[in-house]
Amino acid sequence: MLDIFLKDESATNDLGKSIAKLILESSLESIEIHLNGNLGTGKTFLTKSILKNSGWERAVKSPTYTLCEEYEFNKMLFLHIDLYRTEEAEDILIFDLDRKINAKKIIIIEWPERLKNDRPFDMKISFEYKENSREVKIDVKNNIFDGININA
Repeated sequence: MLDIFLKDESATNDLGKSIAKLILESSLESIEIHLNGNLGTGKTFLTKSILKNSGWERAVKSPTYTLCEEYEFNKMLFLHIDLYRTEEAEDILIFDLDRKINAKKIIIIEWPERLKNDRPFDMKISFEYKENSREVKIDVKNNIFDGININA
């Protein structure tokens, strides 16, 4: 478990840049990232940073009302899911997250605790307010990002 402090948006962007680099360098066909934390702690901002630093050049929309936004580029498919506004944990089934595709698939789920069934994650990032900054705990499974280097 990695424990870091993000003092501002710039530090959060640096974290997104580091995660994007790990994703781009990974040989895995599918990577799932879970983001936990209260409203306003930086989950969507981090996701936008990961997308932008992975090569997405257009606007990144929050999936708060749509539940899922898809971004396909550079032989990658990003599925950004926000379960905050759903009361039905099964809503996630309509996105067919486990479908096979001919691209690297990156699934980022905000509010994964709302799922009825636990989904395995490759990385879980938990955000918590600490005075004027954020404390972030990063849990990485199966050493998929061996030598993780987060410079936030």
